[in-house]
Amino acid sequence: MTASPDAARPGGEPTAATRAQPSLDELRAEAMQWGRKPRVAGTWYVTEHMVRAMRAYGWTIIVGALGQPILYLLGLAVGLAALIDAPITQNGVEVSYLVFVAPALLMTAAISVASEEFSYPVMAGFKWRRYFFGFSATGLSPGQIAGGVIAGASARIIVVVIAYYLFLWVFQAVPNPETGWITIPVGLLAGLAFGIPYMAYAASITDDKGQVALVQRFVFMPMFLFSGTFYPLATLPLWLQWIGWVSPLWHATELGRIATYGMPADPFAVVIHVGYLLVLTVGGYLIGRRIFQRRLGE
Repeated sequence: MTASPDAARPGGEPTAATRAQPSLDELRAEAMQWGRKPRVAGTWYVTEHMVRAMRAYGWTIIVGALGQPILYLLGLAVGLAALIDAPITQNGVEVSYLVFVAPALLMTAAISVASEEFSYPVMAGFKWRRYFFGFSATGLSPGQIAGGVIAGASARIIVVVIAYYLFLWVFQAVPNPETGWITIPVGLLAGLAFGIPYMAYAASITDDKGQVALVQRFVFMPMFLFSGTFYPLATLPLWLQWIGWVSPLWHATELGRIATYGMPADPFAVVIHVGYLLVLTVGGYLIGRRIFQRRLGE
């Protein structure tokens, strides 16, 4: 009697016809295993998507990260600072105008990037391109989607902050470089303190009526002008100083000035500055995650 050609190959290796088919339980276990992977690393999948999407405007990121500090610093160092002969005095310390304004410019750059990455990309994910709903249809949770948006924006913020700090150092606007590098994590925190609450607001917008433009004009610009960016906040009348007090830009700038040129500050004030930025960051995330859950149906 002859053996079936499908029974075995030379050497006793079973062919495809003789292999046992996986059971339903085995197939279910394999599917669950693949389903757990997005649940474990879901935030980083969203982060990867957000970073890859930035390639569409990659030149804008590069030019903004490198060109903006050059223009600002040249304008201040060669232009405005040349007209301001008197040093700036704050908390009993005198520094040149460029040294005084440099930390504020770095923090402003971080917040400016955050205002871009936490506004239109979020609205696109919910309204225009609706890719957040595609993410949610997989194993990703709304919290992971929100976390991925934050991580992706943080990647761009940190690149801009590092580039800006290097230019400040080249222009000798960092008298204390041994502590000046602290402005890099402070800049990231400043961007998140403004951007994450902004993300929560952008996620709540269901009908685009120019709300983002209004935020730029009536939130970002007043914050930029009245947060002690170009002059000490104490020189403003009291009825305008409150803008700085509630602004993450002022709190971050004060921390930056402490780090870059050793501006005297009470330790309690440092705690207040850091604590305020953290409250905005964490509180904004909790609210934003709740809005993501509501809009994505979980």
